[in-house]
Amino acid sequence: MYDVNLLNDISENGIRRTSFSTCGIVCSTQIDIETEGDTIRSVRYTNGCNGNTQGVAALCKGRKIADVITLLDGINCGGRGTSCPDQLARALRKL
Repeated sequence: MYDVNLLNDISENGIRRTSFSTCGIVCSTQIDIETEGDTIRSVRYTNGCNGNTQGVAALCKGRKIADVITLLDGINCGGRGTSCPDQLARALRKL
């Protein structure tokens, strides 16, 4: 119900770049993720609360994918049943 959809998945020189559309009930509309192995290199949200999404992205940089999933999974915003951080956890699970 609150799942993300894969839009793009490109790997080159050990770097994987993926883009996901969000479920439609959160403020962000897309999440772009760059990984190297099991480590997050960068996260970029399209739309959403700019300061919050920049903060989440900065905190994810250099962390293991599994650790970020554990931290962000299930965060609920405004009773929606999901959030921009939860949408990132859902996207990371699909990698």
